[in-house]
Amino acid sequence: MVVKSKQHFFRSLDLNSVIQQADSRDGAFTGTKLVCSLGPSSHTVPVLEAMLNAGMVAARIDLTWGGPEFHIRTLEALGTAMKRTKKLCAIILDTLGREMMVRRPCAIGEDGWPTHPEPMEIVAGQIITLTTRDDAESTTDVWPMTYPHLHTLVEVGDTIYIGRYLVTGSDQASLYLEVQEVVGQDIICQAQNGAVMDGLMTVYHMERSADSLSNLQNNLPLLSDYDKQTIALISSQFEVDFINVAYTRTREDVHEARLFLDSLGMLNTKVLAKIETRQALLNFRGILATADGIVLSRGHMGLDVAPEKMALVQKHVVSNCNLLGKPVLITRVMDSMVSNPRPTRAEATDIANAVLDGVDGILLGAETLRGPYPVEAVSTVAHICRCAEDVFDHTSHYDYLMTAAAEMEAVVQAAAEARSDVGMSKPHVAFALGQDFDAEDHIGSDNVSPNDSSNDLAGLGPTGRKGAGSFTNLRGMMHSGSLASLQAAYQEVHNFTAFGGAGNKSMGAGLSALGRGTSGGGAGRGGMKEQLPFMSVLESLASTAVRVAGKVQADLIVVYTATGRTAQLVAKYRPPMPILTLVVPRLINDGVRWRLEGTSIARSCQLTRGLLPMLATPGPNGDAVLEAAIIHAAAAGLVAPRGHVVVLQQVHNDLCVKVLSLDASARRIAGPKGAHLRNKVGGLYPKTPAPKVARAKKKAAGGLHSDEDSTSESEFDAEGYNESVMPYLAGLGDLQTSASMLYDEDAAKAMASALQAHLGLASPTAAGSFIGSSSPGTFKVDLAALKQQQ
Repeated sequence: MVVKSKQHFFRSLDLNSVIQQADSRDGAFTGTKLVCSLGPSSHTVPVLEAMLNAGMVAARIDLTWGGPEFHIRTLEALGTAMKRTKKLCAIILDTLGREMMVRRPCAIGEDGWPTHPEPMEIVAGQIITLTTRDDAESTTDVWPMTYPHLHTLVEVGDTIYIGRYLVTGSDQASLYLEVQEVVGQDIICQAQNGAVMDGLMTVYHMERSADSLSNLQNNLPLLSDYDKQTIALISSQFEVDFINVAYTRTREDVHEARLFLDSLGMLNTKVLAKIETRQALLNFRGILATADGIVLSRGHMGLDVAPEKMALVQKHVVSNCNLLGKPVLITRVMDSMVSNPRPTRAEATDIANAVLDGVDGILLGAETLRGPYPVEAVSTVAHICRCAEDVFDHTSHYDYLMTAAAEMEAVVQAAAEARSDVGMSKPHVAFALGQDFDAEDHIGSDNVSPNDSSNDLAGLGPTGRKGAGSFTNLRGMMHSGSLASLQAAYQEVHNFTAFGGAGNKSMGAGLSALGRGTSGGGAGRGGMKEQLPFMSVLESLASTAVRVAGKVQADLIVVYTATGRTAQLVAKYRPPMPILTLVVPRLINDGVRWRLEGTSIARSCQLTRGLLPMLATPGPNGDAVLEAAIIHAAAAGLVAPRGHVVVLQQVHNDLCVKVLSLDASARRIAGPKGAHLRNKVGGLYPKTPAPKVARAKKKAAGGLHSDEDSTSESEFDAEGYNESVMPYLAGLGDLQTSASMLYDEDAAKAMASALQAHLGLASPTAAGSFIGSSSPGTFKVDLAALKQQQ
């Protein structure tokens, strides 16, 4: 399969249409997600409120620098800001991991952030000694290292990069050292450039080979003791949605991170793999198959990859993630805004091109952590992303994914039919079709190595062979008739589509299911042996919903989801309209206490492009919640009067796609069904005055001419339709870039207490038994009714 780049399009070649004033509203819906690093410039409630309103949907806490006390206070301030703005914001913990640093004394500032003494000015040609001796003290010419074995990894002629923590292109704190001599534990280096070194200084041993991996890698653990202790401490007080694993090298690193999170009971926390070394690129497919998302750390990656290859690396990584529907973020986009209120032309173009490439989000580092313009940085990136999204070629992207699915399906089907042609025994067939097949197994073939991803980087692999493992060779391998070639074809399909296009599923198991004419489903972490074809029924419906939305020119797609998986599959096809993701929280008894589950699912959707997560109050009528959500989306400007909405939801045990339309007032669903739903909504929720509909919208819709839409405002108000749909229904009236925060811990406790009082139970365990099960119980409750009783 030839991977095609997604191109932009213009509705007109008239430049006047391009340079017209863009939508400059802060908080207008932006499909591309904005993740912000929090630090001394962004740890107060007012600043965090402004960043949330400007478009921040996820907060990154970097454990590399700053003490746990500072991070905890920052997260407390973030919680307050979320309550005030009614915005959902995911929490990402970025680990220290295998980072090497210069050991220097520091002091804690008034705000709790560590600071260093005066900067050190380095001139080109200066001799600097890096030492791993424990008794060495930091001076201008002698820099002790935190990694005790660095002297065993370097050779004469190697380049060691030392930069300020979260260094930017506008900083003068980037220093390149060339190794002159290694004497015992001392590494004698010569400065290749002048620099002013300030703050925390990180160390990066640059790869000495131009196209392979020849450097010895440090043996630092994936998670340092500090990482483990801090993650345990923060997770005991806050709900952590993602762990960004620094210096991920292989799929085993992702498994290790998952096991650690499971040991802490962080079952809902997802793992992001941070790709920042060439070794990670060479093992990228395995990492992508096991991680929940990818963060391309362009700062470190730019040191390990030739500059002329960096753009191609980014496009390859983004294309691979798009094909599997996994979120991918990039870093280092607005370096100049660390010191300036406006980005450079190159930076603005870089962000727009990344959006056109298909990235899910932008991760801001020093711009919001220590820069003086954190709010302006968020707002500027959001505006650039919206302009780029407006010319993203959604149709080509959709066709590209459907073609990829068809080609992969053809390979799988043809190979399955070739079983009898090659005369394989039953064990060989099972192996070739992926039964009990592990992606790490090696196939005895001289042509393909399953762990060889050299083609990923167009020549950056260890052997330089571009043909091995390429999708363009799949058909040739499959038609060759040899067992080795069949196995190689299956291995490539398995390696690259382990995600299955539909959740954490294994393609290998799906191949055997295809041969038996069966398929399976089910979700869950680590479900690498599930049985399903390349495109599951769920993804097929997701792609259908996107296609229908395009055909009817819908303004909005609404997806009901309990795990976020369905919504992510819809977002994979990059529809041009927002995807309102309805999550209905559930009150769950784990045998010890009641807890509300659903907020973490909504927040986990915050990193997927185009998703707009919304928490909805459970009730006896799902249609009422649906109509209320659509009306609020219309009030927020997401659906126009007489606009169409495509809904993907489960009805009984079946999934269906349906199309709804608003009336000319944009305050109810058009047609008899709308009236039916409206009566049920009025019974569920208290009456509140209907908000005024903008006169401009009415004129744009042609006014209220039809008989069924001619209800006057007074008549409409008398019907008692609830435009606010309770404070618990995500308040889309003030929705901008992210859904409102629906519940907090106090609300969860109140509902648990009300539930016990309502059922006359003394403990959560008894409540679990009440529903007819000795195991922990799970059921939906009418939260509005419980609140009234409370």
